[in-house]
Amino acid sequence: MFGLALFFLTLAHAQDDSLDYKNLRLPERPNIVWIVAEDLGPYLPMYGDSTVATPHLSRLAKEGITYTNVYSPSGVCAPSRAAIATGMYPTKIGAMHMRTGPWFSFKTKDRALRNYGREVYEAKPPVGTHMHSEYLRRAGYYCTNNRKEDYQFRAEMTAWDESSWKAHWKNRPPEKPFFAIFNSGVTHESQIWVKKKDSLWVDENLKVRVQPYLPETEIAKTDIRRMYSNIKEMDEQVGALLKELEDEGLLEKTIIFWYSDHGGPLPRQKRTIYDSGIKVPLIVRFPNRQMAGMRDDQLISFVDFKPTLLSLAGIPNPDYTDGRAWMGRYRDNRPRKYIFAAADRFDHQHDRIRAVRDKRYKYIRNYISGKPYYLPVKYRETMAIMKELLRLNKEDKLTAQQALWFRQQKDPVELFDTWTDPHELRNLANHSDYTEKMAEFSSVLDSWISRTDDKGMVPEKEYIESIGNYWEQPETKAPSIRKQGNVLILKSSTPGASIGYQWLANDAAKPGHNWQIYTRPIKDMPNMTLVARAHRIGYKPSMFSHEPK
Repeated sequence: MFGLALFFLTLAHAQDDSLDYKNLRLPERPNIVWIVAEDLGPYLPMYGDSTVATPHLSRLAKEGITYTNVYSPSGVCAPSRAAIATGMYPTKIGAMHMRTGPWFSFKTKDRALRNYGREVYEAKPPVGTHMHSEYLRRAGYYCTNNRKEDYQFRAEMTAWDESSWKAHWKNRPPEKPFFAIFNSGVTHESQIWVKKKDSLWVDENLKVRVQPYLPETEIAKTDIRRMYSNIKEMDEQVGALLKELEDEGLLEKTIIFWYSDHGGPLPRQKRTIYDSGIKVPLIVRFPNRQMAGMRDDQLISFVDFKPTLLSLAGIPNPDYTDGRAWMGRYRDNRPRKYIFAAADRFDHQHDRIRAVRDKRYKYIRNYISGKPYYLPVKYRETMAIMKELLRLNKEDKLTAQQALWFRQQKDPVELFDTWTDPHELRNLANHSDYTEKMAEFSSVLDSWISRTDDKGMVPEKEYIESIGNYWEQPETKAPSIRKQGNVLILKSSTPGASIGYQWLANDAAKPGHNWQIYTRPIKDMPNMTLVARAHRIGYKPSMFSHEPK
């Protein structure tokens, strides 16, 4: 069992500086695997929490680097994944509301799908934006996603060689380098109640420490035990993937990232921009155990993941991204001074909160200060521990720290010293000792909001009208196919669109889901028909074009 204060202090300043990555030795095009846990804070042994053993993650940490200051720009999954895929802040590309539409609807038919009674629409990144995996595919990588997408826009049709429950590096052509994502949903918030009747992976009487903002009742502890049980199950999934890499002789040719998509699954964690909602664990293992057992304390944001991924593969960072590569061929040695986060609509509940953080302090600005801190989200209220909080609040039985989340009016601004107050329970905003820090953060946050053209600064309805609602959504123009000698030249008139193509054996054949990316004229193939399609993120994919006969 861990001492809670020590646990968070360990996270806060495990090491003073970032590591020196200049001597890292990697293949020219290393394989890269991302293993993504959902809804999980750093409740793990390598972060000071010894509640449960995680042998496979502990092995990764022993053989790799443990990062202690990594943050999502949002406390919920879809905006976070948008940031990772594009390298831009969700507020910059209109992906800040949770959610803009069911992620699966963007993969299926265009029909009258509604999400919690709201219009379905897609975020619209700037022209020329492409997903992280598309750059790798263009560089010759085989890219797979198993299976969650959820980017606030439908994935580019050229983003993946395969995105499905069966997607796997094993399906690639021989000797081709790969980028493979595996998403583990067992730690997701919903699994606290969905798995309620399942047997536990931990002792049913496991002693757990309860965060001061949560109730100490047995009902609450039961849900916390389920969280740790789900962590154990996720760890076994990580072990199975490591074994696959080892059995195929690929472990020492592959860079492995393991991280979570935002903070923890419990109340006052997910959907908040307290550290409990945005601080995430990250472990990276390099071939031949380079930098084994080290810790890195530098500030890292999810917008840095795409530039770093591309840099490790030898690909320069697109100039539109907000992030920086902290390692690889194109690493940026300038350390981050701040990370930023935002919270906007969650289901029916509208809010507008912005935050900036350095290594120690966090500044939060509540734009709708007349609203309560706690906003009811039906999905979260399915959880027994949340019901317990609501019951105790109604009966006026919460402790002072537990009751803070149920205050009926937000403070306009908040400042927290996360080293001495890791749960962010003592607002220092009006303390005279922090006048300069408040002024610094206020200026930095204003600059970030302006520089990134924060789309959440206007009501969502106005934003949707500015981009066109779902039924007015623009459609990517179908590519033209022009034959010139023995080659075919493809072009779409929609700026920034990607073009994918397939060869069909006959005119009656239907295109599949696997599109090759068009980058240069294609040699014509006798007795085959070329079919092409174009897609710009935020637009509907185009109609099909067929090779002229």
